[in-house]
Amino acid sequence: MKRNNMCPICYIKQLFMKKKPSSVNPHFEDYPIGAATTPPMGWSSWNTFANRINEKLILDTAKAMKEKGLLDAGYRYVNLDDCWQSSLRTEDGELVADYETFPHGMPYLVKEVNKLGFKLGAYTSNGTLTCEDLPASLHRESVDAYTLAKWGVEYFKYDFCHHEYLSKNAPLVYSISISQFDGHPIEYSVQNAVLSGLAKFMTDTKLPSGHFVSGLDANLGAITYNNIEVDEDGKYVLTINIKKSGQFAKFLVAKINDEKEYEIEFPDQKKFNVTARFQVIVELKAGKNTIKLYNPIASKADSEMYQYRRMGYALKRATERVAKEEKRPEKPIVFSICEWGWGRPYNWGAKAGNLWRTTPDIKPIWVWIKLIYGHTVKLYAKSSQGHYNDPDMLEVGNGKLTYNQNVSHFSLWCMMNSPLILGNDIREMSDQVKEIVTNKALIAINQDPLCKAAKRVKKGKVDVLAKPLADGSVAVCFFNKKNSNQSAKFDLNSLCDDEYVAMKKATSYHASEQWTGEEVETSGVLEVKLEKNASKVFIVK
Repeated sequence: MKRNNMCPICYIKQLFMKKKPSSVNPHFEDYPIGAATTPPMGWSSWNTFANRINEKLILDTAKAMKEKGLLDAGYRYVNLDDCWQSSLRTEDGELVADYETFPHGMPYLVKEVNKLGFKLGAYTSNGTLTCEDLPASLHRESVDAYTLAKWGVEYFKYDFCHHEYLSKNAPLVYSISISQFDGHPIEYSVQNAVLSGLAKFMTDTKLPSGHFVSGLDANLGAITYNNIEVDEDGKYVLTINIKKSGQFAKFLVAKINDEKEYEIEFPDQKKFNVTARFQVIVELKAGKNTIKLYNPIASKADSEMYQYRRMGYALKRATERVAKEEKRPEKPIVFSICEWGWGRPYNWGAKAGNLWRTTPDIKPIWVWIKLIYGHTVKLYAKSSQGHYNDPDMLEVGNGKLTYNQNVSHFSLWCMMNSPLILGNDIREMSDQVKEIVTNKALIAINQDPLCKAAKRVKKGKVDVLAKPLADGSVAVCFFNKKNSNQSAKFDLNSLCDDEYVAMKKATSYHASEQWTGEEVETSGVLEVKLEKNASKVFIVK
């Protein structure tokens, strides 16, 4: 059955309207950079240990990270993935660590990890449950964000399991009212508002005003009240009075003075009565205010953006609140959006968090790693300081990856400005794997303050990537995608004409290979020989 509250004429008009973009609110500001001034570096429990984690394992891993030089190399975060939490919440509704596997609780674990020089990361999902069916944060964003901030968590991965989409449908509004918690509301009929888009006045004699507004679905119409006057700045109760229609969820945003937005979700409604009332607390300023009512959800991507932004800004408010309460500097939480790439988060992730997954979960399978690379490398322009494409955690040292595959995997993630989150068993890490993941030169490329991701400037059996760096030099990576030895050459002069890379023109170039130390002088053409699946990374000046 079609879920549509529009009048027939409105629906016909909709058919001829241009489709809205995936992100219907391009005016949102970018999410604060916070602690993510460069791509975050650390370790996560999931790739190796999945649901088999406990307090001792995490502390032993943190100790091993320090002993093996990972802290000195720049790895700062020790991240708990799914299964750190109990299936219970506290009596106050707060998340709590598993009572058996983390017996001392999260504040203790944060303290011990901090003593070693690291920062602790945690995880839940933006659905009703996590991927392992443990408590998640849908409709509990503010409570859970505050709990994490109180504990001192400094990295937060927010998954996509058990996700519930916001409705594209809007309620049928017949009036709003404003009150100051004193039981004396002032009501404003929709006939006192300005309609736009497909919003249309409809008649129903059973309603107090005799009229309601249809056509607010899917960002196609809006109601705007321009003269909502109050005596003083402060918080007020905004009541949305609606005509009941259809047993399905609905959604509405109240935008105040063209600035702050407040979300209102309307559940499935039984039609025992004709009308219903839903409330939200808003901030108004003394004098005249504008209230715009509309449903911005025109696609699944819109829904995801709104829900991830909801948690992102809950984290920001929570860290500010805890800093004030404890009279200490704010400890910002890096916000990792783990949406799996279905809703193209690279188109809206910068408005919701610090990093966003570009694909489904990584696996230590070379073909799969290449597929993830091939998709993510095309998104270079979406990455910027504080907002990064995330092709998922590193599998270096896992599975049956060869040395060349491990080197290429690490090189590509560094070039793409990806977060460097290790996923191997640090306690058993070989010297060879340690040498790869602590390569100072490659890490410096990843952590370059310019924070520009590499652009693929040549595609073929051997891909060539170029990453502009803050000092004016350029990192150039040759990646052999084939299972056979390959030769390749590339004219560096072409990078001078590339607007994104913008390398400085010179009569000769010095190229220094960052894995072997090989030094090359060239007037332009750089030639390489690569073993199967191998990579070479040069700094060109």
